[in-house]
Amino acid sequence: MRRSVRDAIVGFTVIGGIVGFSSMALWLRGVRLGSSHWTLTARFNDAAGLAERSPVTYRGILVGSVRSIAVTPEAVVAELEIDKGDLRLPLPVTATVASGSLLGGDAQVSLVSRGNPLPKDAPLPRAADCRTEQQLCDGSTVDGREAASLSTVTEALQELLAEAQKERVIPHAADSLEQIDATAKQFEVLTVKLQDELAKAAPVIRNLETATANAVAATSHVNNIASSLDNPQTLSELKQTAANAAQLTAKIDAVGGDVARLTGDPEFMKGVRNLTIGLGELFGEIYPAQTAQ
Repeated sequence: MRRSVRDAIVGFTVIGGIVGFSSMALWLRGVRLGSSHWTLTARFNDAAGLAERSPVTYRGILVGSVRSIAVTPEAVVAELEIDKGDLRLPLPVTATVASGSLLGGDAQVSLVSRGNPLPKDAPLPRAADCRTEQQLCDGSTVDGREAASLSTVTEALQELLAEAQKERVIPHAADSLEQIDATAKQFEVLTVKLQDELAKAAPVIRNLETATANAVAATSHVNNIASSLDNPQTLSELKQTAANAAQLTAKIDAVGGDVARLTGDPEFMKGVRNLTIGLGELFGEIYPAQTAQ
C-alpha cells in the first residue's frame, strides 16, 4: 500500500514536471493556450533598434509586444502580439517604430488609428465575423513607419547640406547679399536727392499753403455774402435800391433829352451868343479902365 502511494506521488510529480516544462517552452515560443491574445504583422522599411519582446503601445498604453522579427530584401517584417482581446481599432492603422527618446534607447512600436470610431457592438479582433475592411482583425497586416530620431535628423541635415552645396546656395546667397547692398546704396543716394528736391520745393509748398489759406478766407467771405443774400431783408433792400436807381436814371435821361433839344435849336444858340456879346459890351462900358488894361 505504501509502495503504490509512493509510486503515485512520483508519477504525478513527473507528469507535473513534464507539463510545467512544456508550458514554459510554449510560453517562450509565444504560444498562449486559452488566452485572448491576437497577432498582426507590420512591415517596416527601417526598424532600427527593434527586437523581440519590444513593447507595443496604443495611445501610450502597453497593449502587447513584438513576437518575432524577420528581415527580407524588401522590408523588415515584425509579428506583433496584442494582449488586449477587446482592442478594436478602426482602419486605417499604422505601426510606427520609435526610440524611447530622441537621443535613442529601447525601440518600441506604436499603433496609430486614424479611422472613425467603431460602434460598441463591433466584433472582436478574433471573432469570426470581424470585418477586415473596417477594423483591425487577427492576422491583419499594417504598414510600418519610422519616427524621427537623432540619426534620422542628422541624416536629413546631411542631405540638406549636400543639396545646398550641389545647388551652390551659399554663393548665390552671397551674390544676393551684394545685390541687396548695392540696392541699399542706390536707395540712400535717391533719398538724398529726394531731400534736396523737397528743400527746393519748400517755398512752393509755403506759397501753396498761403494760397490755400487765402482761398479758405475768400470762401468764408463768399459764404458770408451768400448768407447775406439769403436774408429776406437784404433782398428787399437790394430791390428798393435797384428801383431808386431806375427812377434816377429815368430822370437823368429826361433832363439830358431837354438839354439836347435846346442845344440843337439854332435860334436858342443864336440868342445865347448875342446875350454873351451884349454882356461883354456892358461890362466894357461899366469898367472901361479895367478892360483897357
